[in-house]
Amino acid sequence: MRPHLLPLTAAAAVALALLPAAAAASASAAGPAASGFTITDPRIKESSGLAASRIHPGVYWTHNDSDDGPYVYAVDSATGKTVARITLTGIGTPRDIEGISLGPDGRLYVGDIGDNLGGSWNHVWIYRFAEPKTLRDATLKAEQFTVKYADGPRNAEALMVHPVTGRVYIASKDERAGGLYEGPPALSASGTNTFRRIGDVPWVTDGAFSPDGGRLALRGYLWAKTYPWKDGRPAGDGETVAAPWQGQAESVTYTADGATLMFGAEGAKSRVVAVPVASGVEPSPSSASSAPGAPAPSPGAPGEREGGSFTKGALVLVVALGVTLAAKRLLRRRPKA
Repeated sequence: MRPHLLPLTAAAAVALALLPAAAAASASAAGPAASGFTITDPRIKESSGLAASRIHPGVYWTHNDSDDGPYVYAVDSATGKTVARITLTGIGTPRDIEGISLGPDGRLYVGDIGDNLGGSWNHVWIYRFAEPKTLRDATLKAEQFTVKYADGPRNAEALMVHPVTGRVYIASKDERAGGLYEGPPALSASGTNTFRRIGDVPWVTDGAFSPDGGRLALRGYLWAKTYPWKDGRPAGDGETVAAPWQGQAESVTYTADGATLMFGAEGAKSRVVAVPVASGVEPSPSSASSAPGAPAPSPGAPGEREGGSFTKGALVLVVALGVTLAAKRLLRRRPKA
């Protein structure tokens, strides 16, 4: 272990020790989540994206963060067990898979869009393959699409495919200058697909469209909002969602019927928490920022409704854990001399 990482590691140990209690407090405050589940597969240690199947009721597709391989997992929410692991072929070696979404064409889109070195890759990739009709371990050929941003490289963790138009969107991850990016009307496997900025977002770790395409949900570590989707853009201030406290909170999707938002996180045996859309959404204060995904003022921020001390404690834990994970990933991805 490197000496300069010792303080960070100690902070992370404290954070990790308190995560279960914090998560339990959040779940209790939010009420029972009848359709929530725990991912039991020991191979899934860094679940970083979720997508609800449309042809397999109660099944959710997920994937690990970096250092796993070209794998996508189908998890049955009734048991928490993996019912299929798909190995993708026809693509290069994944670098940092961070998002997954299901398109209107019945194909799954996997975003190899992470860049923990702060925008050092001059291109990233999206992989696409048809959702299998039969759930079993299989090897499937995928299409690979090269992606660049019109305003230069950046880190991103959120990939969303509109369920009506099929257009692909990416939200970059930056606490000061995050953006929502729109892809071309159709992706091309033969050339570069340029994504253009259409709006501002803060620290987004995942996002998802509602099944009818009428709303866009965005989440971060300590907040979540949904926005009406009008004319190809998120509209208004959005509505605050009572997102659960989950530590390394990196995934969200709607259930297939659109009635519930499912929030997931990284970690072994991670819990996916269900938040009903009807009871878990509140209008944002009129003074909230109009920027898509902007955190609401403190009276409406997630956690404040259960008491300010919880929010402050959660923030401290997230900062400590986030800094440690960033340092770990930086060292892991540092180019060789």
